[in-house]
Amino acid sequence: MVQFSEEHELFRQSVRQFVEKELNPHVDEWEEAGIFPAHEVFKKMGDLGFLGLEYEPEYGGGGVDHLFTVVLGEELGRCDAAGPAMGISVQTDMATPALAQHGSPELKKQYLEPAIRGDYVASIAVTEPDAGSDVAGLKTTARRDGDDYVINGSKIFITNSTQADFLALLARTSEEGGYRGMSLIVVPTDRAGFRVSRKLEKLGNWSSDTGELSFEDVRVPVTNRIGPEGRGFQLQMQQFQKERLIASYMSVGGMEKAIERTISYVKERHAFGAPLAANQSIQFALAELIAAVEMQKHFNYACAEMVVRGEDATYLATIGKLNSSRLARKVADTCLQYHGGMGYMAEMWTSRYFRDARLNSIGGGADEVMLRILSRAAGVATDD
Repeated sequence: MVQFSEEHELFRQSVRQFVEKELNPHVDEWEEAGIFPAHEVFKKMGDLGFLGLEYEPEYGGGGVDHLFTVVLGEELGRCDAAGPAMGISVQTDMATPALAQHGSPELKKQYLEPAIRGDYVASIAVTEPDAGSDVAGLKTTARRDGDDYVINGSKIFITNSTQADFLALLARTSEEGGYRGMSLIVVPTDRAGFRVSRKLEKLGNWSSDTGELSFEDVRVPVTNRIGPEGRGFQLQMQQFQKERLIASYMSVGGMEKAIERTISYVKERHAFGAPLAANQSIQFALAELIAAVEMQKHFNYACAEMVVRGEDATYLATIGKLNSSRLARKVADTCLQYHGGMGYMAEMWTSRYFRDARLNSIGGGADEVMLRILSRAAGVATDD
């Protein structure tokens, strides 16, 4: 069983205080605006040392173990809107892991260090209009021209993109098809030929800005490539595991808070002369959810222990992402149901949580992709 130290618990208190004082009081305003001020929020987090927990101290990172990331994820999940938490997790666990692990010292100094400080907002640019979970189908190209790559193509559903200072872009650097010939490249958003084609409106996560991006002969130095040329797909798969882990950690934090709030409500709300909590079916349904979330939490901890030991957690991370996403949908539905008609109102937290939780089974690899990975690992799949 994971043992959290006193230092971990003190860190938990710090993050929870930040969420309660710096995020939650503003989420209604940010949701209405359709964006949260990433530079302002990230700078505050950078000053507190929240943005580069496991990264090298040489570049401003904390150099701490993965359990601090678990704590960060669980506490971010308690934000009253998933949008800001999503944007933060992109910065910490989706757009920067490959840069931190495989980037050159010069590239880390130029981009990772200011991202850890909160001076730069980062975004991960992988998904395309015709290539979502099927990453092998992406078409954006980065053609070599002397000491530069010339990038052409488009990306869609890109979180933080309307505010980003740089992108970790996955593009084709050769004509090899499928999984081969891709590279990860850092692309500053101030380069000529780059533009945000449009800001996208979504079912949930309103305060997380999501954009469609266009690249027309965007030039960046070849030295902006992360890792070897042609190995971008493999590096992105490693980043996906980070993404799936933080998603599971945040899901648990969100589910725990949703159940806590619902328990308080059913104790206070009376119907037919008694509190809703007096209804045994409600008691049992909430107890089942509590048990399921507790199981998910400790499954997450098993994944985290593998990461701490330096082991490959891909298989368990895939299971965790699948199960936590589905469970969050069930928790959101149940909590809304027990709030009745008021729970369906847009002004209630239950409505927002219901909308926000639905993304979990799509983003970072849809449920069907998780099942495909698992079926192959189990030897069930017969496709190539």
